[in-house]
Amino acid sequence: MLSLVKLALRITTTAFDNEIEMLIAACQEEMEGLGVIYDANSSQIQSAVIAFCKWQFGENDQADRWESIYHEKLAQLKTMTGFTSWGGASCNG
Repeated sequence: MLSLVKLALRITTTAFDNEIEMLIAACQEEMEGLGVIYDANSSQIQSAVIAFCKWQFGENDQADRWESIYHEKLAQLKTMTGFTSWGGASCNG
């Protein structure tokens, strides 16, 4: 996931890896806390994580836009079959 997020953020250095990994973990914890199954291999989850990191990383003049995109994606995931932990469903990623 780190390499995907770094690519989306247009970062080639390793200087920010710890911060980005922390943001990825924070996103995962938030998703799981809201009942969304975190599957790092799912393109749906990957796009949500990228939006979260674009919202949270650095000083960003488009943070509001990325926050909105992340929350819209999260709402979609919560309604999609196989992406919630309610009723024992598993991610179909």
